[in-house]
Amino acid sequence: MKLNELQMPEGARNVRNRVGRGESSGNGKTAGRGQKGQKARGKTRLGFEGGQMPLFRRIPKRGFTNINRKEYAVVNLDVLNRFDNGTEVSPAMLVEAGIVKSELNGVKILANGQLDKSLTVKANKFSASATAAIEAAGGKAEVI
Repeated sequence: MKLNELQMPEGARNVRNRVGRGESSGNGKTAGRGQKGQKARGKTRLGFEGGQMPLFRRIPKRGFTNINRKEYAVVNLDVLNRFDNGTEVSPAMLVEAGIVKSELNGVKILANGQLDKSLTVKANKFSASATAAIEAAGGKAEVI
């Protein structure tokens, strides 16, 4: 490689467009804002519609968001079949195995699918049918 063959990597020259720096720059005088008007003079807040009632205030509001809501990481029974017989399955194991991304406010086991192995499952919550299915397979459902 020779000095005359050297090239800058792509994206290395990221030249900022400096507006309002003289007519010959191509963006002088009005600095690309056009002539007069509200947008030429200053910024307006997000959602501003020129004094018209903004959309977010026009549409009806319904319901509320409970700030004390607990969100559980949900695990179905058929997913638990990847563990060996007699294993003690805990929320930490579920995160480690990649079944659950994070525990959130706890793990809840639901009875979707068939459980073929006898496992000791430890979780924060169980659906009634999930508890019955785990015990029918010869396992135990323990609430943490």
